Amino acid sequence: MVGTGNDFVVIFGKPSVNLPKLAKSICDRKFGVGADGLLILEKCRPADLKMRIFNVDGSEAQMCGNGARCAAFASGRSKVRLLTNAGMINAEVGGQQVKVQLTPPQGIKLDIPLMVNNRLLKVNFVNTGVPHVVIFVSGIDEIAVKHLGQLIRNHREFLPRGTNVNFVQELGRNFIRTRTYERGVEEETLACGTGSTAAALIFALKNNLNGPVKVQTQSGQRLKISFQKEGDEFKSVWLEGAVAVVYKGEYYV
Repeated sequence: MVGTGNDFVVIFGKPSVNLPKLAKSICDRKFGVGADGLLILEKCRPADLKMRIFNVDGSEAQMCGNGARCAAFASGRSKVRLLTNAGMINAEVGGQQVKVQLTPPQGIKLDIPLMVNNRLLKVNFVNTGVPHVVIFVSGIDEIAVKHLGQLIRNHREFLPRGTNVNFVQELGRNFIRTRTYERGVEEETLACGTGSTAAALIFALKNNLNGPVKVQTQSGQRLKISFQKEGDEFKSVWLEGAVAVVYKGEYYV
């Protein structure tokens, strides 16, 4: 499945194999299926589905926004409750458009001074289910996303688990563009749902805006981030965009 550029291998039921090892092999783009992550979906109570996501490197993520949208679509329901490692989230499916209500953002910090390559940067931080740094730039096409992203992802400020890194350029009053270096994938991805959400919330906070905020991802497709802003706090945060099933098949381990 693909959600606005993020692609996932989706499996219903827990395979009786080592899941980190399976994720590393099945997500390999040369010798496996190829994906940004592996989604394991299981029926559970009190949710409709439990979602676990494993990154390309075999690590298990707390949450994935675009993955959750794919999981909701795969459920076949119009309204879905998903249990994730970051908590319970709700989702709504309307055709190919799927939106998920993310857990409340935490740990917002603005203008953190960060020394990177002997250069002082001001970065912002928010946890939208997983940790994200947000950096506002001009000339986003010229940014060395992998190089800078890797340095910031492993910076001592964010130890021990590191962080995802989002480079953001303003395109209009409620319109931004993002490029994201994803922890666990250890590359730039074509889209990141929780990263786009993090970018939109920090953008709204810095510019005193109410939602929604449109986000153009590196895939060329857009996500919409809706929210209720009360002072410096955000409630009812929704991530919305397109999803699609690319193909179904069998994988031999």
